[in-house]
Amino acid sequence: MGGNDSIYGYANIASMLLVLITAPMLGAMSDQSGRRIPFLATTTCCCVFLTVFLGVGGLLPSLVIFIGANYMFQSGLIFYDALLPTVSTERNRGKIGSFGVGVGYLGSLLGATSGILLLDSIGHIGMFKVSALLFLVFSIPCFVFVNENGSSKYLGSRLKALRGSVNQLIKTLGRTRIYPGLSRFLFGRIFYADAVNTLMIFMGIYVTNELGLTDSEFQLILMVAIISSIIGAFFWGIVVDSIGPKRSLNLVLYLWIIVLGGVAAIPLLNLPIIVMWISASLAGIAIGGTWCADRPYLLRLVPPQHVGEFFGVYSMVGRFASIIGPLVWVVVADTLGFGRPIAVLTLVIFIMISYVILQGVDDQPRIWDLNASNT
Repeated sequence: MGGNDSIYGYANIASMLLVLITAPMLGAMSDQSGRRIPFLATTTCCCVFLTVFLGVGGLLPSLVIFIGANYMFQSGLIFYDALLPTVSTERNRGKIGSFGVGVGYLGSLLGATSGILLLDSIGHIGMFKVSALLFLVFSIPCFVFVNENGSSKYLGSRLKALRGSVNQLIKTLGRTRIYPGLSRFLFGRIFYADAVNTLMIFMGIYVTNELGLTDSEFQLILMVAIISSIIGAFFWGIVVDSIGPKRSLNLVLYLWIIVLGGVAAIPLLNLPIIVMWISASLAGIAIGGTWCADRPYLLRLVPPQHVGEFFGVYSMVGRFASIIGPLVWVVVADTLGFGRPIAVLTLVIFIMISYVILQGVDDQPRIWDLNASNT
């Protein structure tokens, strides 16, 4: 449609900025209303509706629609993540979380496969519609079969929750100083989420434009990464339950350093393209491990009655990283002219910084007073 990488990057940044602003408020609203599913269903349906119209009307309308659709998707993750305590216990949280990650990547595999099979016949605009349909169909089981412990509230209660969410946001940000290790964890998360999100955004460009692979070859590399993510998610679930989220995330960060170093070294050292295939496999394992470890990590640091609002802050931190990372990439690769491989190496630095920060966090299970308000 005549766009370029920068336009896509800035549209992505705009949607993430909206999430950054509203994420803690949305999390607080879900806590006050006592339910996550109604919010998740609303954001999902809005995302599906907008995705159907992607590509219609040219570049500018599509960018606006993309910003809205991505905002709804990313906002929905706040409520989805906050459902983890509902469907798990402290003893099996790692396994349940990893199962969710693994099943999610099965959906990614289905999406990539449908793209390979249908793209040539229905085009990119048609694929947006197929993606919207698949997203809706595979969301329905969550809406139907997940039973929440909280009682259902009526619209009036939700409007009351909306009015109180701004005050709740201020309280939430203040509470980050109350719980030991929470602020440090969230600060460290900025840097590793920065690296992971930036890699996911620009890897297609890197593989095709920097390494010279075709779109079809990139799709195959993507499938390798997704399959590795599925396998790795189940593996990491066992690891998290066995050694805890902190040590698990440390292992994941070591793996990310290897992956990013390998990806950057391919053009810098003229390494064979097989290194990209190996790096993609390891990246898939690392992605699965990242999300399997860091959600249980957060749940170790906050009381159950405030899970939703702190997942809002958790999401806000991730979206902040999704804004900063692409900007750093553009500055390093384009503005300063150092190129994409050096931009990848900056992501290695981010991983190292996050590792150092997180070593000061204690992830031992806490005994919480469920009647305490902590206001």
